[in-house]
Amino acid sequence: MKPRKMLVTSALPYANGAIHLGHMLEAIQTDIWVRLQKLRGHDCVYVCADDAHGTAIMLSAEKKGITPEQLVDAINAEHQRDYHDFHIRFDNFYSTHSEENRLLSEQIYQALDRNGHINRRSIKQLFDPEKQLFLADRYIKGTCPKCKTEDQYGDNCEACGSTYSPSDLINPRSTISGAIPIEKQSEHFFFALPQFRDMLRTWTRSGTLQEAVANKLSEWLDDELQEWDISRDAPYFGFEIPGAPGKYFYVWVDAPIGYMASFKNFCDRTDYNFADYWSPGADTELYHFIGKDIVNFHTLFWPAMLTSAGLRTPTAVYVHGFLTVDGTKMSKSRGTFINARTYLQYLNPEYLRYYLAAKLGAGIDDLDMNLEDFAQRVNSDLVGKVVNIASRCASFISKGFNGRLAAELDNPELLAEMQNAAGEIAEYFEQREYSKAIRLVMALADRANQYINDKQPWVIAKTDPQSLQLQQICSTGLNAFRLLLCYLKPVLPEMTAQAETFLNIQPLLWNDIDSLLLDHTINNFKPLLTRVETDKVQAMIDTTKAEFAAQQEMIPAAATDQPKAAVNNPVIEPEIEFADFAKIDLRVARILNAEHVEGADKLLRLTLDLGADPAGVPRTRTVFSGIKSAYEPAALIGKLTVIVANLQPRKMKFGMSEGMVLAAGPGGKEIWLLEPHHGTQPGMRIT
Repeated sequence: MKPRKMLVTSALPYANGAIHLGHMLEAIQTDIWVRLQKLRGHDCVYVCADDAHGTAIMLSAEKKGITPEQLVDAINAEHQRDYHDFHIRFDNFYSTHSEENRLLSEQIYQALDRNGHINRRSIKQLFDPEKQLFLADRYIKGTCPKCKTEDQYGDNCEACGSTYSPSDLINPRSTISGAIPIEKQSEHFFFALPQFRDMLRTWTRSGTLQEAVANKLSEWLDDELQEWDISRDAPYFGFEIPGAPGKYFYVWVDAPIGYMASFKNFCDRTDYNFADYWSPGADTELYHFIGKDIVNFHTLFWPAMLTSAGLRTPTAVYVHGFLTVDGTKMSKSRGTFINARTYLQYLNPEYLRYYLAAKLGAGIDDLDMNLEDFAQRVNSDLVGKVVNIASRCASFISKGFNGRLAAELDNPELLAEMQNAAGEIAEYFEQREYSKAIRLVMALADRANQYINDKQPWVIAKTDPQSLQLQQICSTGLNAFRLLLCYLKPVLPEMTAQAETFLNIQPLLWNDIDSLLLDHTINNFKPLLTRVETDKVQAMIDTTKAEFAAQQEMIPAAATDQPKAAVNNPVIEPEIEFADFAKIDLRVARILNAEHVEGADKLLRLTLDLGADPAGVPRTRTVFSGIKSAYEPAALIGKLTVIVANLQPRKMKFGMSEGMVLAAGPGGKEIWLLEPHHGTQPGMRIT
């Protein structure tokens, strides 16, 4: 088989948060595939990087009081540590905020511009007058213009499913500052994607994509393609567009170019030639592993940009589904949105590598991690089948034969059957049908265990612990174990490394399947893998819940949610301008309902009536207030109180709090809601 030269990437994690198990699904899938290629003797380079640009990173850094560069550097170190500890072995892990990426982004943009594929025109966008920045849809909230549901994002309503322009929202506000956005014009730069419709129709049906992905893209390609807005206005953390001061590349322009930049950085440190992998017609292969949520960027915009710039397009883009846990979307409140580092506090990373491999196919369906099945499968397959073979046979070889394997084996036919499966298993891995490969490997493990059960070496050892038959049976079992480890090495690199030490052999390669260990001395056996303990799985879930709860406690829903020491603090806060105070909209509200919040020590959930709006539509708000110690819920119903009506809603552990009710007191039972006179009505403004 002629060695292949391949460059492989997985999607860039965003440099604004921790690596979680959803990221690990893709990284593990890619790492297994890359390891297979390397074990088979192919020249396979695996690169990735942090996606380090955009408004979100700029705002996060501002909130932390550090520069964006400091933030992305710190996150990059954390990401590399987490990937490494899950045995993900990148040949290079970099950052899109690099000089290589800046130069490549500029060169590609200039090529697109020279080729007539960049258009410029003014557009209207919503603008935050306080933060002095244009607002992406996700930074705008308001009332849905269709169903009138409040607190909906700027492009679609989660309640009724409608899509709309942010300018259509009723009472829009900036989620960054709370200010009412204004419309403002700005010149933007657009990539002429519609000019590549025919090219994309051919490319997407060339075998480069899974059929389901190609079918979805054909729906988009049959509709009218829109030009792609590739610019953003200052302030923005990213690369400034050449010749356009104050204009920056949209993050999704330089993100995929980040694959190239990471590889360029690798080439500059090795003898690899960058052009060999990115020139059209190069005798190399290029593969992207991505999630189905970013298909349009990788299979429409990216190949069109590459084509315009005179660069090669990917050999294949492999798309996978999302990771769910116990049948539902990963959830922080349920403890199933699990960070990689939290997992590693309690569980062996190879448990997850094996479990995901046992369930991964080549399609784009979501993969469910059932936590009970997770423990049972790892314990049954890895501990009960694979490791069990070695543990059952090794002690007899060590005690009776000084660790020496037999020169002849008891059942060469069994081992030949296992060796003959190599081609089928390799093809399953190659096609990303990992679950089929694992099923076949485990079927072979069952055959080996059945052989040992039938031969009962422990019975022979009682009467003749040094018999040739015992040596040959156990040598056959250990050779079967070695073959299984050859097949599982892409999935379980660390356990295989430990097994290689035990077997006293050089690191296994795929073609080692063709040979057997005969008349060979092994080392003493040490446990290779312990069972998954369900209490540790639960501890991981509990820790995730606690981490989420701690984060939510840092987001106050009302003044009464502050610690008691803060309520009693006699220090007067710094003076504010009257204009700032005038922005506070205090309204009378009637408490329609009050109830305990399950799992909350201090909070009551209040449903408040603010009267009707000018159109006669009733207005209600849900507010979480820390007055549980002072009030029984039933006693509050019907009372009037005062709410800060224009406070930006805050997401808490138990839901969205849509305002703040006013109260005072030192705490405990001594908290008193502000209660206006009964002559007032819900909706009245306090002046």
